Amino acid sequence: MTGSPDRAVMALIGVGLAVWVIYRIYIWLQSSPRSFLQDHIPLNKEIISHPALNLLENAGYEVVGGKLKIPLSFNVDGAPLYSRLFVDYIAEAENGTQYLVILARPRRPLEWTGSMMRDMLLPYLLIYPEVGGLLYVNAAAGTVNLITFGRDDGEND
Repeated sequence: MTGSPDRAVMALIGVGLAVWVIYRIYIWLQSSPRSFLQDHIPLNKEIISHPALNLLENAGYEVVGGKLKIPLSFNVDGAPLYSRLFVDYIAEAENGTQYLVILARPRRPLEWTGSMMRDMLLPYLLIYPEVGGLLYVNAAAGTVNLITFGRDDGEND
């Protein structure tokens, strides 16, 4: 197998470079004067009724805010691109910790894998790092899942 060590070295360099780029973006977002990361969660006082509200209440959370639209903008080679993230509710535990609430969508099911958590949910936790986590509510199944973010120390390989 010729070339295997070369591929492994290139893959390692690529992973290292990707981690460094993500880290630099994170640092840049924290230092930006208009950074979302330095803002507190805005609360939308209009809370639209949904079966998930009872599930959250039964799980020990109080819904304190309604739907939020988080505008995002990107600049790619001088061309602006826009997108947004949506949070369905903001809930608060008895100890005062706030959580972002995302409702399950039939058209966009969540697979319970690390890569799916990263791809679908990590942006929320990076934008508002002061939250205690994310509550994923599947009203049809009657479940409330608490998702928190942590770093892997490398010992789980």
